[in-house]
Amino acid sequence: MPKITARTIVKLIIACLLVGLVLSTLNIDLRNILESGQDAIEWLIKVGGEFFGWALSYILIGAVVVIPIWLILYMVKAARGRK
Repeated sequence: MPKITARTIVKLIIACLLVGLVLSTLNIDLRNILESGQDAIEWLIKVGGEFFGWALSYILIGAVVVIPIWLILYMVKAARGRK
């Protein structure tokens, strides 16, 4: 793992300054960035919730068929192993 030296910190400060100047020239400030981030997080939560709701219904439908078959096969395999 590389060391974090004073030179690395100075480079990071210069990079932050340059990026900040460019963003300021484009009329993008900290408030805009934070609001956009908050909007993105809210969108991800909404879409993620919809996806998991959709997926859960299909998982439950499939489980009605898959779990009993698996249990039967498991018990048959266990019974064969006891002999």
